[in-house]
Amino acid sequence: MGTIHLILLFLAVGLIAFLYSSVGHAGASGYIAAMTLFGLAPTIIRPTALLLNILVASIGTFQFWRAGHFSWKLFWPFALLSIPAAYFGGYLQPSASTLRILIGAVLLFSAARLMFRRRDPQQTFPPSRSTALSVGAGLGFLAGLTGTGGGIFLTPLLLFCRWAHIRQAAAVSALFIWVNSIAGLVGYFTAVRSIPTLGIVLGAAAITGGFIGSHLGSRHFPTRTIGILLATVLIIAGAKLILTR
Repeated sequence: MGTIHLILLFLAVGLIAFLYSSVGHAGASGYIAAMTLFGLAPTIIRPTALLLNILVASIGTFQFWRAGHFSWKLFWPFALLSIPAAYFGGYLQPSASTLRILIGAVLLFSAARLMFRRRDPQQTFPPSRSTALSVGAGLGFLAGLTGTGGGIFLTPLLLFCRWAHIRQAAAVSALFIWVNSIAGLVGYFTAVRSIPTLGIVLGAAAITGGFIGSHLGSRHFPTRTIGILLATVLIIAGAKLILTR
C-alpha cells in the first residue's frame, strides 16, 4: 500500500471510529468496509478490524459504565459462551472466497440495521438464561469468524426482542464487542502466530476518533443522518465483496 493510500485509510478509520462511537459502537463493520474499498485482502482485514474494535470498544465500555447504563445481570449470560465461541471463530481460517461472502453479508446486514433503527421500547423483558447463553454463543462465533465483535447483531436483537432499552443495549453491546474481539484476535493469533502491523498503525486513528466521538458526537450530531451515511458505505463495500471474484 502506497503512502497516500495509507494516509487516506488512516483518516477514514479515524472518521469511522468517531461516527460509530457517537452512536455507541466500535466500528468493525466500518473498518472492514474502508479496508475493502482500499483493496486489502480479507485475511488482513479480519484481524485488523478486531484490533481496532478492541481499542474503540474499551473507550465506549468505560463511557457507558461511567454513565450508569451498564447491566451486569443482562451482560454475563450473553458473554459466557460467546467468549470461547469467538476464540474458535477467530481460530478458523476459511478460504478467501468464503470470507468475502461472510463479511459482505455482515456489511449488508449492518447497513440494513442502520437504515431501520428501532425506537427505544417502552417496556423490557429480560431473556431467559438459556436463551441468552445460546444466542451469545452463536453471536460470539460469528464475531470471531468475521472480525466484527458481534455488537452489530446483539444491539438490534436486544431492541427487537425488547430485552433492553437503547442506552442499556449500547452499554451491554460495547463490553460484548470488547471481550469477543479479544477472544477472536487471540484465536486468530493462535492459528497464524502473527498480527498484521497495519492494525498498530491505524490504532492511533481509531483511539483518537473513538475518544472524540464518545464525548462529543452523540450529543451534537443527528444519529439518523450518520446512520444513513454509514449504511451507504457499507452497502457499497458489501456488494463489492460479494460480487468480486
